[in-house]
Amino acid sequence: MRALGYYEGYLGFLSAPRSRPSPEVHVIDIGAGTGSFAEAWVAIYGSPRKLTLLDPSAAMLERGQSALRAREVEPHLVPAMLGDTTLEPADVALAAHVIEHCDDPLVALTQVRDLLCPGGRLHLVVSKPHWCNAIIWLQWRHRTFSENEITALLQTAGFNLERTYSFPSGPPSRTSLGIVAIRKN
Repeated sequence: MRALGYYEGYLGFLSAPRSRPSPEVHVIDIGAGTGSFAEAWVAIYGSPRKLTLLDPSAAMLERGQSALRAREVEPHLVPAMLGDTTLEPADVALAAHVIEHCDDPLVALTQVRDLLCPGGRLHLVVSKPHWCNAIIWLQWRHRTFSENEITALLQTAGFNLERTYSFPSGPPSRTSLGIVAIRKN
């Protein structure tokens, strides 16, 4: 992820203009993988009150835990798929390249919404249509979403769109779209 520029891309996305969150937030990284998105959160905002990593792979959770421990943060690890566990409601959800792999993206976004407190923020990164994603599709068989398509899904799932983010460089600029959405009350 670092070699391809995703960690730096996440830093840019998360530090785009907005009010600084309270350090008392509960942050959950959904489909955490190597923990790059959560690690970027900690690099910008510091350690939250609670940081949960949700991923079905124990090996990925261990990698994420190791990256966060290097930043003196001890994450709560949850080895499960989205929708397969009940968690304490979070103030912030991070989800990078997750819903593209779910059977039903609307169901997945509704499950993400249900993990958030009313008014909670979702920082979502999705794959967008680009020929680079055709190459990635050969390995992962994932979906891509146009900006209009993903914002419509978010609204149907119970979110209000706050802003979109275009990654400025590297592979993320060609493969990814960032969106911040707020859970409706």
